[in-house]
Amino acid sequence: MPVYLWVGTNRIGKTQKGEMDAPNEGIVTTNLQRMKIKPTKIKPKPKDILEEIAFLQPRVKEKDVILFARQFSTMIDAGLPIIQCLEILYTQQVNKTFKKILNDVKSSVESGSTLAEALKKYPNVFDNLFVNMVAAGEAGGILDTILRRMAAHMEKAARLKAQVKGAMTYPIVTLLIAIVVLAIILVFVIPVFQEMFKDFGSELPLPTQMVVAASNFTKSNIVFIVIALIVFIFAFRRMYKTPKGREVIDDIILKFPVFGELLRKVAVAKFTRTMGTMLGSGVAILEALDIVAKTAGNMTIEKAIYFVRSGIAEGRTMADPLAETQVFPSMVCSMIAVGESTGALDSMLEKIADFYDEEVDQAVDNLTQLIEPFMLVFLGVTIGGLVIAMYLPIFKMAGAISG
Repeated sequence: MPVYLWVGTNRIGKTQKGEMDAPNEGIVTTNLQRMKIKPTKIKPKPKDILEEIAFLQPRVKEKDVILFARQFSTMIDAGLPIIQCLEILYTQQVNKTFKKILNDVKSSVESGSTLAEALKKYPNVFDNLFVNMVAAGEAGGILDTILRRMAAHMEKAARLKAQVKGAMTYPIVTLLIAIVVLAIILVFVIPVFQEMFKDFGSELPLPTQMVVAASNFTKSNIVFIVIALIVFIFAFRRMYKTPKGREVIDDIILKFPVFGELLRKVAVAKFTRTMGTMLGSGVAILEALDIVAKTAGNMTIEKAIYFVRSGIAEGRTMADPLAETQVFPSMVCSMIAVGESTGALDSMLEKIADFYDEEVDQAVDNLTQLIEPFMLVFLGVTIGGLVIAMYLPIFKMAGAISG
């Protein structure tokens, strides 16, 4: 919808100005007159050239959607109509990309679409879980409650994601720095020592010979090493995009000694929290499992959830096929069985999620404590070993002179 800049005077003659979305200037004039403002100038807002370049536009972050859900919930709870809520949220939105989306959502709702149908047009911002929860809220007349639950759910999910990302960032960054330092030593530092050792007059110690050989190999093949690394990364990413490749890689990741166990706990927390939220909001169990499977983030977990869904469709309980997958811990399956038998599955799933959130906290702490000494030993052995190997001939020469 076009945006118009306007200037006008109010009832006491004070000049005011602003901008307004409207199909044409006539609508702007009519709206201003309703606001008791006499327009003196109306013109289309000049388009920003950068707005046409998609990658330069600000990205809609998860915290933007969380804030949107919380504010929307509060306004609906206060009795405001949906369109008026969307108008207010659009007006106060700072993120230009999200502002455009909210304007389109408002226009769609005004045209007769449901809120869920309007949000569904933007899957990169509002995922299947969010859209289906909103649809359930609209159908049950509890949209404010649903949005409040979704905001709380997303906040906990974001915190979980941040914890895992934080746990993995430290070792990855440390390893990359170690590789860069190692490459610099091999390519630039070792050759300087090599020149010094030409006139040494005797055979170099074996560790020094190995380091010199590694340096010569790296210098001679640095271009091929870089190309091979790029090809490997490209091939890995292409493989991960295929269903079979992703299934193999995801399965291997879950079997890693430390990281795998952490990611498994994260998957359990995410699965139980999402299922508990959806079931507590009135979403049918088969539909909920379908949505949860698509948002699992791991092919092994996704296949296990679909297996559970097939079992329930055949008339089985959730706990039995869940145990058969051997992906989820037996304690989770037992607690879900209790929840099903007592008719309080949604609350039981929430309790499991809370428990595994604490387990993830503990696992992240343990991982950090385990990684720090390991990385120190790794750096000491690699960098320290290179330095010692290059100084061995000097020590040998000093020993010969003193002897």
